[in-house]
Amino acid sequence: MTDEQQIGFERGTDGPRVVLAGIDGSPSGWRAAAYAAGLARRQNATLALVYIQPYMAASVAAGLNAALLTEELAEEFTHQITAAIENLRALGGVRWDFHTFRGDPYYGLVTAARDLKADAVVVGASESIGHKLIGSMAVRLVKRGLWPVTVVP
Repeated sequence: MTDEQQIGFERGTDGPRVVLAGIDGSPSGWRAAAYAAGLARRQNATLALVYIQPYMAASVAAGLNAALLTEELAEEFTHQITAAIENLRALGGVRWDFHTFRGDPYYGLVTAARDLKADAVVVGASESIGHKLIGSMAVRLVKRGLWPVTVVP
């Protein structure tokens, strides 16, 4: 038996309980958060907003304090997210949590979805040229096959 089976967790019962939205500050990331907030509101689910703090190897090489920079970015995102969620309260309210993790965005979202027991994952469409080489985050999440994944343009 897996850990999830032992504690009685069943993914997707009676609609989603946790809708995870990966945010990165991009326009498509904010649209994904708004879409996920609407989904969470309609399903009476908790919205888990997740920001993966990237490792900043270049700043370390330049002698800058990477931990301080990533904490400042996370704090800035917290303020932006709080302001955006305040606007959603007028629509009937959304239960939400904000989580930050450090590392690779793909593995960070997989870990967050697993740890938060997400029933659905919503991400913005990739705006990076690099996804052509290693695949977009959304495609990689879909191939993982553990959650329904919605990609917001």
